[in-house]
Parts: sequence; C-alpha cells; structure tokens
Amino acid sequence: MRQNITHQNNGTEHHAAPRFLSIKEHSVLSLQKVVLDSIHDEDHSYTGDGYVSLAVIYAVFAISNWLAPSVISFLGPKYTMLFGAVTYNVFIAQFLFPVTWGLYAASVAIGVGAAMIWTGQGNFLTINSDSTSMSRNSGIFWAMLQCSLIWGNIFVYIQFQGRDHIDQHSRYTVYGALTGIGILGMLLLLLLRGGGIPRRRNGQRETDDKSGPASEVDVRQLNAESGFVDALLKSLRLMRTSKMLILSATFFYTGLELSFFSGVYGSCLGFTKSFGKDSSKFLGINGLLIGAGEITGGLLFSILGKRTNKAGRDPIILLGYLVHIAAFYTIFINLPANSPLGPTSEPAYITSNLYLAFVGSFLLGFGDSCYNTQIYSILGFVYSEDSAPAFAIFKFIQAIAAAIAFFYSNYLLLPYQLLILVVSATLGTLSFWVIEWQTYVEYRRHRNHTTPDDSGADGPSDAQRRKAMKTSLGIPPLLLGNSGREDTP
Repeated sequence: MRQNITHQNNGTEHHAAPRFLSIKEHSVLSLQKVVLDSIHDEDHSYTGDGYVSLAVIYAVFAISNWLAPSVISFLGPKYTMLFGAVTYNVFIAQFLFPVTWGLYAASVAIGVGAAMIWTGQGNFLTINSDSTSMSRNSGIFWAMLQCSLIWGNIFVYIQFQGRDHIDQHSRYTVYGALTGIGILGMLLLLLLRGGGIPRRRNGQRETDDKSGPASEVDVRQLNAESGFVDALLKSLRLMRTSKMLILSATFFYTGLELSFFSGVYGSCLGFTKSFGKDSSKFLGINGLLIGAGEITGGLLFSILGKRTNKAGRDPIILLGYLVHIAAFYTIFINLPANSPLGPTSEPAYITSNLYLAFVGSFLLGFGDSCYNTQIYSILGFVYSEDSAPAFAIFKFIQAIAAAIAFFYSNYLLLPYQLLILVVSATLGTLSFWVIEWQTYVEYRRHRNHTTPDDSGADGPSDAQRRKAMKTSLGIPPLLLGNSGREDTP
C-alpha cells in the first residue's frame, strides 16, 4: 500500500511539472508562423520562417533522441528533464528580442532539450508505474499535460482579440508571461522525488535520491540505465526488432499529425480572412479546443481503464483513426487550399464556417489522445525494463515525421497535406493492429503449453510467466500483465 501511495503522489507531481512547461510549448508552436510573419512586417531584415524553424526543431529532436537514454543513464530522468526545461526557456526568451540567427540557434537548442524532456518523462512515468497502473497513469499524464493547451490559449485569445497584427507590445506580454511559466515548471521539476543522478557502488548503479520509489521500482530503473555506450547500443538493437519496425508506422503518423495540429492548422485558421480581418485571435480558441479534445480522451481512457482493458488497445486506435478521418474531411471542405501558405480570401469547397473549423480542432485533439495514450501504454508494458530506449525511438521517429511535415508545409496545398495524413493514418493504424494481435496470438499459444511447476500449488507466478514468455518468444510480451485482454494475467 505504501508503495502504491508513493507512486500516485510522485506521479501527480510529475504530471504537474510538464504541464507548466507545456503551457508555453503548445502556445508558442501554434503561434509561431503568424508571430514571425508579424515580426517580418515590422522589420524586413528579419527572415526567420516559422515552418523552417519547426522543421529544424524536429530534425534536431529526432537526432537527439538517440542520445537521450545515455544522458538519462548519467543524470537520471529528473535532471535530464530539468536540462531540457532550460532550453525551452531559452527558445521562448528569444522572441522578446528577435533576430534571425537567434531563432534558428534556439530551434537547435530546444530540439535537443525536447528529446531530453520527452524521453525523461516516459522513463520517469514507467519507473513510477506497475502493470496495474500503467494504463491509468498514461491517461492521467496525457490529460494533465494537455491542460496546458487550455490555459495557454485562453491567455493568447485575450491578448490577440481584435488584432490583425501581433505587435511588439503584445509579443512582450505573451512571451514574457510564458517565460515566467516555464521557470515555474523548472522549479516544480526540482520537487520530484526519485529519478535523481544515478551512481555506481560496488559495480552496481544506484540513484542518490533515497526519497524515491520503493526498491523494486529502483531495480527497473537501474536495469534500464546501464551506461552511456550501453544505452546507445541498446537503443540501436531495439530499433532493429521486428515489432519496433512495424510500430514505426504508427509512430510516424503521430509525427505527421502532430505537425499538422500544432503548427499548420492554426496557421490555416489565422490566414483564412473570410473568418474576419482579426482571424489571428482564433488561434487561441483553436488551441483551447484541441486541448479539450486531448483532455477528454486522456480522462476518458483513464476513468474507463478497466473496461477498455477488456476490449484491448486496438478499438481505441480505431476510434482515433475514424475521428481523425472525420476531422480531415471537415478541414478539406471548409478551408481554402492555399491557407497553409499565407493570408488568403480564396473560397473553399463550402462557405468557410468558423464553427465547423472549431469542430475540426476538437476532433484533431481527441484523435491524437487516442493514439498517444495507447502508444504510451504499449511501450510502458512491453519495455518496462528498457523504457528510456523505447520512448527515445518513439520520439525519434515521431520527430523525423514532424520535421518532414513542417518542411513540405511551406510548399504543399492543404488537400495534398491532408492526403498524406490519410494514407499515413491508415498504414499506422493497420501496423498497430498487427502488433497487438500478433503478440496476443503468441501469448495464447504459449499459455496453452504452460503447466504448473514447483513454484507453488497455483502454478507459476506472474514474474515467472513474464520470464518464460521472454525466453520462449524472444520478445517482450505486448499483452503481459495488464494486457488489454480480459483473459491475460
């Protein structure tokens, strides 16, 4: 009981810290294209481009994910996240004194920092969860993280209401406040218990934070942190496994849709002048509704965790797929084809309707939560002993996809971008199903050949079943523990 309470309390603290950091992250990414265009209008020597900056961020993010597990092996997840938080604040602060080289230098910095934060979060979440709480904690984590979209975008809406140009005073107010919020997030990270700097004693790694989770959780963390080089090699080996390669299609889609809802879609709304000359103010409402969709999904899958476990993860992925296809269709008919590229008064297939655009915002957020909560759940179960490399690979592939998407967003019309999303969503959903059902069949086949042994009258323990599964199948069982199937242990 004591251990469970520790997990829950530490999990709550962990959710709160990234929430404050993400308030500024989500707000800034959704505003970046429009804000930089406004800066250019005031200073023609400024040539920074929002889509190029985002492409740089995600390209560096992708590369840095390979280093994140090794950094975690030295600093632990807590201080790795703190390092990442510093780069977030650097990126925000450069908007207060914009210069072109500063934008791209800060883009490189936050690309590195984002890899540290996201991989550290995944590792910290995993070592503070067990087989019965991973699904619930993934949902709670995602819901609280996405609350940042609500508060950040309320602030943005108030500041930009009635403005068709984001002037210097407005930028100072918004980015000054976001920098302050980021500093608060850094302070909250310091309050986290556990996940401190690891150290070696008698040849075995330990964490120097004795206020952390119970010893069996520390063992899981120590197993995942086997040195700088070992962590990198472990990531490379894991990347080449068949299951991870197949799941890569799902990871890739989440990167494409991340770039679309976090950067492109908001720009489309801001550039569609049929919504009014001050259409930039709707960026805040767009972010609010995306956040509402994300939070709704996270809370729903957390509250209904036991029921969704019986049905499995694949129905939730199917729900996310259908929701996103519906969102893409409404966007296709409602927004001008050239709306991602700049201000436009061109007509869409129907008369552009602001409320339909907001429906699309909510659907994008809800569908994204379907995919991400289930990916977090799968990786936390399957790779509980290798969580840092597993989450690093996920974020690496996601970031590569996002960088590609932000690059082509500068050139492709909206219908072509939506077509890419539809094709990728279909492949990613099918790939997830293949892994879910393949491993389920393997588990059932293995269980039918398992007989009680000397471990006790009731047969082998869960730990023995886990070890036997890994030995016989050569892979970590996707559906072991709180598997997502009613008849699994």
